[in-house]
Amino acid sequence: MKENTEYHGFDANSQVIRWFWEILEDMDSTQRANLLQFVTGTSKVPLEGFSVLRGISGPQKFQIHKAGNPEALPTGHTCFNQLDLPEYRSKEQLIEKLIIAITEGKEGFGFA
Repeated sequence: MKENTEYHGFDANSQVIRWFWEILEDMDSTQRANLLQFVTGTSKVPLEGFSVLRGISGPQKFQIHKAGNPEALPTGHTCFNQLDLPEYRSKEQLIEKLIIAITEGKEGFGFA
């Protein structure tokens, strides 16, 4: 997943991005599936891997966009495999907001 991610407003060395990947590594399989569902609309990895993720118009890599207020939850755009991630002030804040978002907002048009 990490090798097939595009960044917009962040780069791979941004602190929030480093925290994001650390958090993802520590997640259990259910939490990872919830994150995938939240961002892509499916909880399953394509058989060929993340390099062949599909979006509304065909192949679409996983994307992380810098967006929003650091007090807000991350948002997912399943048509574009896009995670809008605020620039949180701490890893703990990122964990808290991300877990709420993927747990409460993974069912399509749910609101957290």
